[in-house]
Amino acid sequence: MQRRTFLSAAGGVVASSAALSAKAMAQQPGDTKNQFSMHFAPHFGMFRHHAGDDLVAQLQFAADEGFTAWEDNGMSGRSVEDQERIADAMSRLGIRMGVFVLNPDSAWGPTFSQGKQEDMDNFVKACENAVEVAKRVNAKWMTVVPGTRHQRIDFEYQSAYAIEQLRAGAKVLEPHNLVMVLEPLNPRNHPNMLLAKMSHAYEICRAVDSPSCKILCDIYHQQITEGNLIPNIDRAWNEIGYFQIGDNPGRNEPTTGEINFDNVFRHIQKKGFAGIMGMEHGNSMPDKAGERAVIDAYRSCDPGSA
Repeated sequence: MQRRTFLSAAGGVVASSAALSAKAMAQQPGDTKNQFSMHFAPHFGMFRHHAGDDLVAQLQFAADEGFTAWEDNGMSGRSVEDQERIADAMSRLGIRMGVFVLNPDSAWGPTFSQGKQEDMDNFVKACENAVEVAKRVNAKWMTVVPGTRHQRIDFEYQSAYAIEQLRAGAKVLEPHNLVMVLEPLNPRNHPNMLLAKMSHAYEICRAVDSPSCKILCDIYHQQITEGNLIPNIDRAWNEIGYFQIGDNPGRNEPTTGEINFDNVFRHIQKKGFAGIMGMEHGNSMPDKAGERAVIDAYRSCDPGSA
């Protein structure tokens, strides 16, 4: 999925030593005894300078560093052979599968907001296909981006059309205990999206009224769109199924921007969240040093690290 292709920056910001706590410095490469207390989920390419290009080798490196989850937005576009190979490796390594994108072909047009039967049929078909991928890779969550706004239809009608379409998709996913998570995207990077705010995502999920339709709270997007992160997380809590991470500005690892991830992670963990925290961001520095900086940043912010 091109939208989520993150490459290490060719310059980057040098991480301040003050931003990394002593607990990050205590973590040694390959120390599997000190797993992260939250299910932080890297993605393919994030550690390629350490692990190489082989997908299974990247999973092995992450497991050795203490990561217990993974996400791959483009999983549905991989061959069945690669999907099965990845799933076997994750099972062996004790790594949980996070999100893949359910609707990559319908995320960037008015495909939820115009009330067309063709859009409904295509989305239901995408849900049916996603069920097969999810079974193959032991996934539970799938990202859904509900497209763009229609320029000539009242916004309230558009929300109603989206709710109806999401209900149809939920009926496909419910028998398999699968969950689509709706991702609000910030209007600076992604103008004219139907879904931008947590409050709107909450309203839609309440209306769909299905355990198979929840919110993906991307902390990076929500910091830009509305801030007030912890109060908004609390208000939407019953409808949040998944988190993604990225600091702002820059959309890189925690400690490189303005978000107090120490407090945010501690709050989420204290509320009892045991799901996956997707690392949907780039690396602030290139090469191995940048990859090590990412790992150290998460160690410094992990509320359960020694």
